[in-house]
Amino acid sequence: MKQQTKNFTTTRMSVAMMLVALIMASCSDFVDINDDPNNPTVPTLNLLLPATQISLAGYFNDINGGGATVSQHFGSGDLNRWNQTGGTFSSAWEGFYTATIPDLETVIREGTEAGQWGYVAIAKLEKAYLYSIMVDLWGDIPYSEAGGEVPNPKFDLGKDTYDSLFVLIDEALNDMNQGFDVAASADIFYQGSRDSWERLGNSLKLKLYNQIRLVDPERAATGIAGLISSEAPLIEDNSQDFTFQYGTTVSPNARHPWFTSWYNTGRGGYVSMPLIERLKAQDDPRLRYYIFRQNERVGLANSMNGEGYYGRYPGDGTASPADLNTKAIVGIYPAAGLYDNGMIPSLGTDNTYLNNDGAVTGTTNNSFKIALFTNGDGTGAGILPLITNFMVKFIRAEAALTSGTGEDAKQLLIDGVTAHLNLVNTVSTSNGGQAIPNASVTGFADRIGQQFDAADAEGKLALVMMQKWIALYGNGVEAYNDYRRTGLPELEDLLAPLDEYPMRFYYSETELTSNETVIADRDAIQRAQQFTPVFWDVN
Repeated sequence: MKQQTKNFTTTRMSVAMMLVALIMASCSDFVDINDDPNNPTVPTLNLLLPATQISLAGYFNDINGGGATVSQHFGSGDLNRWNQTGGTFSSAWEGFYTATIPDLETVIREGTEAGQWGYVAIAKLEKAYLYSIMVDLWGDIPYSEAGGEVPNPKFDLGKDTYDSLFVLIDEALNDMNQGFDVAASADIFYQGSRDSWERLGNSLKLKLYNQIRLVDPERAATGIAGLISSEAPLIEDNSQDFTFQYGTTVSPNARHPWFTSWYNTGRGGYVSMPLIERLKAQDDPRLRYYIFRQNERVGLANSMNGEGYYGRYPGDGTASPADLNTKAIVGIYPAAGLYDNGMIPSLGTDNTYLNNDGAVTGTTNNSFKIALFTNGDGTGAGILPLITNFMVKFIRAEAALTSGTGEDAKQLLIDGVTAHLNLVNTVSTSNGGQAIPNASVTGFADRIGQQFDAADAEGKLALVMMQKWIALYGNGVEAYNDYRRTGLPELEDLLAPLDEYPMRFYYSETELTSNETVIADRDAIQRAQQFTPVFWDVN
């Protein structure tokens, strides 16, 4: 919990510093453009819209780490033993409700009054995305009375909020038809591209329809089929990904939060042994991109009889030895750390795609040294993948198997794997790393397709969800959503759990002790979060 609290504080400081940098960079333009700086209109939108995007991404880091831990992409912290408190996610909850959401409401209100429909549409889509994620994680949340106008907003049912979000997305898409003129500098995600935002809106609808398929299969199937049959533009290329791109600036810190946490003297937490073992078992070249080994001889528990993949298994609550300089850390994807080009002794002739071709002996690429951390080892210019081409492909593959959409699930699976391998390559080569050869990208994806052909119906879905889980390294929230919704992929048993599997995240204790609509029952409400599924989860 100590490490998690530290990371939350770091995230809040990073968000604040990024916002300061944005405002300072735009300040002179703000003064020059406005005749009356005390009553700005369009220039306010130019400044406020990117601020919403920075705060959305910044506070997402808190929930992302939690999702990554309970879905076994990470291997440390109290959540690795399924334990949470009212402070675990307080930074994200309070940041969304006091910063991101009020600013989005301001953009929507002022943009509507000024007829700036592009800004309004973008803000509505950001709002729909953010609230959908909050429902996914917390279940019942303030929505209809949220935004700052009501001091004690009621908690709306998750299902009711989802219903409102479908309407909100359609509103945003319709707003675009009234005009779309957004300054490229005001839009961090898509640089003012209407086409990209329209694709994001439809892809978000696709995701939400798939999310509700167990509780409302007819609506889900009809909605997905309608998007496909109407040829509504979806995200279908990596260049259209809804992804937050971090930078290299150190002060203020604009680097990927995983980079700033792991590439410092504290070295973050522990990487996940189940993730490492699954990548090795399927001969997956992404292992060298996901994980960087500080010491190629270290083993579990800081022994010196391994091959460098020193992480932890789920539920391991043992004390940490003096291992800051020996444990494995996050790699070049998605955080823009280091690419691992060291020898992996256990790889043999059966390894085709995860192999030792070109690997060096006795060290790893970039010759890891402690001093390099303080000099910016790696760049930190990684990505936060929110809704991407590979996710859309996997969603469509799942829907083809479960909702009768008529699409080719095998080809969509292959396309999803391929899209993600190419995304890994883009991040790696942009940050000084190597690329997975094109022949390996094609060969690995085709082999997954052969496994699909050999599987029964249940095995086909399991394969799709396993490949999606692997590709979702970098977005623990969606991995957490998928596991609760489908029970796939199967997770490892915990060594020493402290609680039962968390079906929802705990609310911020500040909310429960200050919002008069829930104070009387706050203890029961909070405890129920641990074992109460969200409305779309019927497993």
